[in-house]
Amino acid sequence: MMAPRTRKPTGRVPWPLILVEGGEKAGKSWAAAELSASPKVGPTFWLDLGEGAADEYGAIPGARYQVIDHDGSWPDIVGQVEEVRAVAAEEAAAGRPPVVLVIDSMTAEWDGLKDVADRKARARLARKNRAVPEGEEVRISMDLWNEVGARHRRLMTTLMTFPGIVVMTARGRDVAALDDAGRPIEGRKEYKVEGHKSLAFDASAWVRLSRESAPVVVGLRSVHSGVRPGVDQPVKAPSFSLEWLIFDVLKCEPSEATTRDLRTAAPERTAAEIAAEAILPETGVDRLRELHREAVALDLADVTVSDGQGNEGALHYLLRALAETRAAQDGPATDAQHRHMHVLWKQAGDFEDRVDRLTYTGELVGRQITTSKELTGSDADRVIAGLRRYVEQNTPPDENEEGTAA
Repeated sequence: MMAPRTRKPTGRVPWPLILVEGGEKAGKSWAAAELSASPKVGPTFWLDLGEGAADEYGAIPGARYQVIDHDGSWPDIVGQVEEVRAVAAEEAAAGRPPVVLVIDSMTAEWDGLKDVADRKARARLARKNRAVPEGEEVRISMDLWNEVGARHRRLMTTLMTFPGIVVMTARGRDVAALDDAGRPIEGRKEYKVEGHKSLAFDASAWVRLSRESAPVVVGLRSVHSGVRPGVDQPVKAPSFSLEWLIFDVLKCEPSEATTRDLRTAAPERTAAEIAAEAILPETGVDRLRELHREAVALDLADVTVSDGQGNEGALHYLLRALAETRAAQDGPATDAQHRHMHVLWKQAGDFEDRVDRLTYTGELVGRQITTSKELTGSDADRVIAGLRRYVEQNTPPDENEEGTAA
């Protein structure tokens, strides 16, 4: 049985991903611009999506941010975010104050992706001579929702692992409450953050701003805030600022902060892909056991695969055979292998000096060798293969190919 792979938690505070949401003219963009004036942060980059506040708010006293120039297309938006991410990584590695990325707003981001799905749905119908007039609602199929949802998820993964501070704004408002059938419930309203349904879940800090009341810290992922999740009510913060939230409440210390260790589901491999890794010479016994476990978990153990030498059989037979062979190779080189190497050293002719032989052996196996007794079976196979190539390359054709016509 293989032991589980584990590690101790670091206890380090990750870089924050902050959602600042609220009604119109509540100060969401203002709060982000104010943060750029803080001496505790480094360069600030502002990605304006459908808000148009970036230029005007540059006049806020002390504000110092750069407006990202993009053409509105999804590839360019994502590309610019990746460029800022690279800058943030460089600044963090150099020990300088953290880079801040402001996205204003994530409501517009999701609206834009919904528009992409709508256009594709209309184009499909038009190709089938079933065009829907502009202004008339069109049904968007699940595959299109999945497509734009995947785009949003890729962006969020970048933001959640950003090596600096990210501030996302979004609109929030009261809307009619709906029953399970999607019908409005008379006299009832509920608050809704306008954006992708997972936006608030992905944020590590969630703040709500209002024109009528004090800012509210709705939720935090933090052991330093003193707010117990699911127990304490949202905290009103009359003196709220993003600088206060990041450095005083979340206790983000730039010299120790880390990106989130975000593990997402890896794509499932085919039997052929597992077999291809298994037959690689560097795949060891422990890894072969992991591959066998992967094959069983994916119900691929009985799938027929090739061993790369023209033979076919069930994947689990291939993995077992390779594991047995390589387990033997991990032991000391056999006497037969040592005799084979001795013959090849003589044929090579250029390695009469022991130091030369050991140096060349080390080059072939990838580590320093002080005596041939250190060689394992797999090491010996590499040395034998390397010496064969050396002999073939240095043997004249008339000696190597008997009977060849002149």
